[in-house]
Formats: sequence, structure tokens, C-alpha cells
Amino acid sequence: MSRRAHSIEIFGEVVGPSCHKTFNIPIGQLYTHTDIAIPVQVVNGKSGGPVLLICAAIHGDELNGVEVVRRVLSAPWLKNLRGTLIAVPMVNVLGIIQRSRYLPDRRDLNRCFPGSEKGSLGGRIANLFVQEILSKSQYAIDLHTGAIHRSNMPQIRVHLENEQAAQLAQAFGVPLVIDAPIRDGSLRGAGDDLGIPIITYEAGEALRFDESAISAGVKGVRNVMTHLNMLPPRKTGKQKPPSFVAKSSSWVRAPADGLFRIKLQLGDRVSRGDVVGIIDGPLGGSEIPVLAPFAGIVIGNTNLPLVNEGEALLHIARFEDIDDVETVVDEFRQEFDGIY
Repeated sequence: MSRRAHSIEIFGEVVGPSCHKTFNIPIGQLYTHTDIAIPVQVVNGKSGGPVLLICAAIHGDELNGVEVVRRVLSAPWLKNLRGTLIAVPMVNVLGIIQRSRYLPDRRDLNRCFPGSEKGSLGGRIANLFVQEILSKSQYAIDLHTGAIHRSNMPQIRVHLENEQAAQLAQAFGVPLVIDAPIRDGSLRGAGDDLGIPIITYEAGEALRFDESAISAGVKGVRNVMTHLNMLPPRKTGKQKPPSFVAKSSSWVRAPADGLFRIKLQLGDRVSRGDVVGIIDGPLGGSEIPVLAPFAGIVIGNTNLPLVNEGEALLHIARFEDIDDVETVVDEFRQEFDGIY
């Protein structure tokens, strides 16, 4: 028997059962006296269930999540929703306008939580988001990409000591899970303080749409909603492959200055001592091999060939069952055929 649906109120707006509503949460004005607001859509099912938040662009140059949210909201399967979906495609609206990771004062919004109503610009936005959005949720998926000039293999970052969050990470359904401790000032930290499990989806590159990352993200959100019984089970005979937790991960750094020619793709397996790329000068003749310091799977890389000594080039994750991980990653890349 379905649970009784309830209304939900956000920033004074009430959304009843079997309704959806789009509204804006004002955060201030531009210098031009133009009002700025965070767009929010709430979809309330006809029967009761959990309240899930999906949000994107806490960093204003990370755009894949914006498209993930849009596609989820337009998906035909959403009509079967039980419970409530809170969708916020652009948290850092000011960063989006400037195509920047940061707020206008160069603060990182994901280091401003839980914020304060009398603090910095970032602190005020964070406080408003926590009070009006996050606190009304029971679970959350935070959508991110790699930084500018960097790409991430689709992966989930989660604090595995939080059992509920760890279950969401496995339910999302991408091959790789990184055990990421809570950082001070992060949205995950604010959720942890409120008892709200949050997972972070990382995929693709800043300021770019990546179809593989977006498609995998939409599927992952649907998987989590199914896991939470917000959607009926999918009628497929195919079993979801497992997600593997990395033992650790670290970046391979440039041993010299020059032009970097990468030899690998995201998701490739490397062995200790493999040549992962070459650094050379613009005139050639000074090739320096970049070697993998340990075995693992490439989960991130730079897309900018211009490098200085010490810069991060490739992010490699270590796994215990490397053969199994490689198999699942290859299947994933075939399903979401793109750059991976």
C-alpha cells in the first residue's frame, strides 16, 4: 500500500501531492539592479516517499550536472514518482553568469557551508541553501565535473563511514567509488551535520557538455531513486554490475616543464613503470617519459598540453581486484561510448 503523500514548503511556496512547481530563491542583485535568484523545481508525487535533492553547479563552471538535472526533470519515468524530488540545476548562479568556478569575491561556495546569514556572500548563499533546500531533504546527490582543463572518469565520491551514503554510492551504478573524507565547509559536511546522506558524482570537464558523463549521471540518479523506492523497479533482466571502492588515489605529476603528450584514456589500466605520456620541448629532442608510479585505473587527467614541473597530469586510483575493475570499466565505456 502506498504511503500518504504530503505537501512540502520551500521558501514560502507550498507544493501539494501530484503537483510540481518552479520558483526562484532570491540571493541578491547585480550591480545593474538586476535581481538574481537560484532556480528550483519541486516535483511531488501522488504517493508518499523520501525527499531527494539533486543539485548542480555549486562550482559555476561545472555544467554537466545542469544538463543531468534538466533531463531528469523531463524524463517520462518521473510521472511514476513516489515522494518528492527537489531539483536545483544552478546553485552558484553568480558563478554560472561569469563562467567561473568561484563566486565574484573568489570564494569557493563549496567551502562556505553551512554558512551564516550575516557572513560573506558565499556564507549567506550557503546558509540560505541549507535552511530552505537541504534541510527539507532526506537524501542528496551533488553533481560535479573535473576542474577547468581536467576531465574525470565518472565516479562517486562519498564518506564510506556514513552507511546510508555508502549504500547510495553503490546504488548509483558507476564502476568507481572514491572514499572521500568530509571537507570543512562542503555541502557534504553540512549534510553530515544534519544527518542527510550525500554522494558526489564527478564526471567530465568544466565548461563542457560531455554526453557520456551526462547519460551516466541521469541513469545514476534514476538508479538511486529506484533504490529509495521513489520509482518502481525497472523491468530489465540485466543485473547492475558492482561498483569498486578505490584503496587510494593520487596524481602523477610532471617531472619537467614542456609539452605533455598523453598516451592513455580515462578508464585505462596501468602497471607500475608504464609510460603514461611524454614531455618534450617545442623544438623536440628532449623527450622525457612520464612513468606510472603504481598500478591502477586512470580516473582523471589534464587536457592542457602546456605543463610546468610538478603539475598534476593523471589521477590514478588503486584497487585490490584490478582485473574485475578493468572488466567492469570496459563494459561501462562500451555502454556510454564517448571519450572514455
